[in-house]
Amino acid sequence: MTDTPTTSLPRYDVVVAGGGPAGLSAALVLGRARRRVLVVDTGRPRNACSASLHGFLTRDGTEPAELLAIARAEVERYGVRVAEDAVVEVVPEAAADGAPGPWFRVSLAGRPPVVTRRVVIAAGITDRLPDIPGLSRRWGREVLHCPYCHGYEIRDGALGVVAGSVDGAVHQALLLRQWSDDVTVLLHETDSAQIGERQRALLAARGVAVVPGRVTGAVEDGDRLTGVLLADGSVVPCDTVFVSPQFELDHRPWASLSPDTAENDLGTYLATDPEGRTSVPGLWAVGNVADLSAQALGAAELGARAAIGINGELVLADADAALTGQPA
Repeated sequence: MTDTPTTSLPRYDVVVAGGGPAGLSAALVLGRARRRVLVVDTGRPRNACSASLHGFLTRDGTEPAELLAIARAEVERYGVRVAEDAVVEVVPEAAADGAPGPWFRVSLAGRPPVVTRRVVIAAGITDRLPDIPGLSRRWGREVLHCPYCHGYEIRDGALGVVAGSVDGAVHQALLLRQWSDDVTVLLHETDSAQIGERQRALLAARGVAVVPGRVTGAVEDGDRLTGVLLADGSVVPCDTVFVSPQFELDHRPWASLSPDTAENDLGTYLATDPEGRTSVPGLWAVGNVADLSAQALGAAELGARAAIGINGELVLADADAALTGQPA
């Protein structure tokens, strides 16, 4: 943090860290509420590797970059500033003119810091894939994780499910049978003895094959996945492989604030109330940082919901300041 006085720094009502569907949706609602908003985005969306996004009403099949370009143009119409940069650190800040808090100083990677009344964390998460050679090259194309995002596009193909856990793999395989009758569970490093009797019966009833053995690599033909290689040298043909990545949250920018976190089988996320408030007053979280399973449309809804809550908070704070003669 620099020693620059707060009064000389750019001031915002809200800084949004992350310019995906969640962050831009929050910015849109706040911009329309005539709030001073800065969106800080690295320009590297999580779904950049995907050819298109699906399940987003009116935008089904749109390229991720196109969706973000449309969204940025929309928020900028309402005076929202979008900066391609990265949030490095968020720390509490006392307003020099006595304006009611909370206030935060937001340090950026490529420009001077700013101060803001509220911070929305919408920076997304990082997908950590199983350590299998070749999978990362095909990520977003033939290596996928969400049937609802991509199932229709890979319908009727040969689908493999690399087990991260037995329960997860069984669930994923039964889901995928909705899109194809050629589904194989690749046990990888899990133990076939862990498959329960009912699970085996369900898989058999749906015609899902179960193949033991560790997956050691992707098999490619030109620029196309054709199967996976097992440790014994055999190849299981498949057009598409589904994996269960671990979702990683980057805590560094707000680590000093120590917001509460929670965990589920997908990973660690920021704990929030239904509107997006974290345990730190003035710090909000939306999108995948708060809901690891949220798709683009759901993330956008979380952003809009938080924006309404933030504006409501600021309206009351402004009214209290006016009542006591303090600056807002």
